Amino acid sequence: MIDLVDLGWDARWAEAFAAHDGEGLVPGRVAIEFNHIYRVLVASGELQSQHSGRILHRAAGRHELAAVGDWVAVRQSAGEQTGTIEAILPRRSKFSRKVAGELTEEQVVAANIDFVFLVMGMDRDYSPRRLERYLLTAYESGATPVILLTKADLVDDAEAKRDEIASLAPGTAVHALIAVSQTLPSGEVVPPDVSALEPYLTRGRTAALLGSSGVGKSTLINAITGTDALKTNTVRARDSRGRHTTRHRQLIVLGDRGLLIDTPGMRELQLWNVADAAQETFEDIDELSAACQFTDCQHRDEPRCGVKAAVAEGRLAADRLAGYLKLQDEIRAFDARRDARAQIEEKRQSKVVGRAIKQMYKIKNRDR
Repeated sequence: MIDLVDLGWDARWAEAFAAHDGEGLVPGRVAIEFNHIYRVLVASGELQSQHSGRILHRAAGRHELAAVGDWVAVRQSAGEQTGTIEAILPRRSKFSRKVAGELTEEQVVAANIDFVFLVMGMDRDYSPRRLERYLLTAYESGATPVILLTKADLVDDAEAKRDEIASLAPGTAVHALIAVSQTLPSGEVVPPDVSALEPYLTRGRTAALLGSSGVGKSTLINAITGTDALKTNTVRARDSRGRHTTRHRQLIVLGDRGLLIDTPGMRELQLWNVADAAQETFEDIDELSAACQFTDCQHRDEPRCGVKAAVAEGRLAADRLAGYLKLQDEIRAFDARRDARAQIEEKRQSKVVGRAIKQMYKIKNRDR
C-alpha cells in the first residue's frame, strides 16, 4: 500500500479530484513516462497505464497529455495492475521547454513541482549563459529555483564561481556541492556532503533535477538517498561532455523526505513562453534600463542607453548583455513562430467547422 500523502496528496488535490468521485476512478501520480506508457502510483500500488481515447482525441498537443509529476484520475482494470488515465488534474506548476526540432510545440518536462534544482558542473560544463536559460524557464514554471553547482572538488576557484552565479541570480539559493566520496591523503574516506539540500526535502514536497548530461544528477540522487539506486557514468575527459545515464523522466519517492524527479540530460534547452520571466532573470539589466533615454530602448543602437553605458564603465559584463540580447532575439522568433502556428490552427478549425455545417445542411435537406 502507498500513502498518498507521501506522494504530495493534500486537501487541495482532494478538492480537485472531487469532480471524479463516483465515477469508479482513483487518484494517482505519474511516476514514469516511456513511449506513451505510464507507471502511475495509486494507493493500492503501481499501475501500468495509458490515456483514454477521449483524452487523446481532445488533446491539442502533447502538453495536454500526462507528464511525470501529474496527478491523474485512473480507472483500474479489474483484477489487474493496469489502468486507463481518464483525466489529468489541473497543474499547480510545470517546467516546460520547446520540443526538439522545428516543431513549435510545448513539452512538459515535470509537473507539480515545488523546487527546481538547476544542476551545473563547475568543470568544463560551467556556463553562466546556459544557466540563464534554465533560470528563465524555472521562473516561468511556478516552482522555486535552487541552483546546485556540482564537482566543486575538481576546481580551484569554486568559491569565485559560486559568487559569480549568485550575482546573476539575486534572491535565488546557490549551493556548491561535492556529491562523491573523497579519499584524504591520510586514507580517510569522506562521504558526500549534500546536507545543504535537507531543507528542501520534506514530506509531500517535490523537487525536479534539471541540467546537462554529465553534471551529476544521478550521483546527487544517490548521495541524497544514500544508495546506488541510479546508474552513473563518467564524462568524456576531452570535453567534459556527459553520457545520458537517465533515459526517461522518473519520480523517486523518499517517504518523509519528499520526492525527486530525475530527468535525462539536456543537450540544449529550447525556451518556451518565457517572456514574462525575462525581467526577473535579468533584474540587473532591467534596473539599469531606467537610465536609458527611451523607455522602449532595446540596448542595441539607441543613443544614451544606460545599459550600454554600464558595460562601457565596467558595471555590467559585456557577455551578460550579449546573453540578454541573444535571448531577446530568441523570444521574439519564438513568438513569431507561435503566432504563425496559431493562425494555421485557426484556419484548420474554421475549415472543420465549415465542413460540419455543410454536412448538417446536406443531411437536413436530404431528410425533407
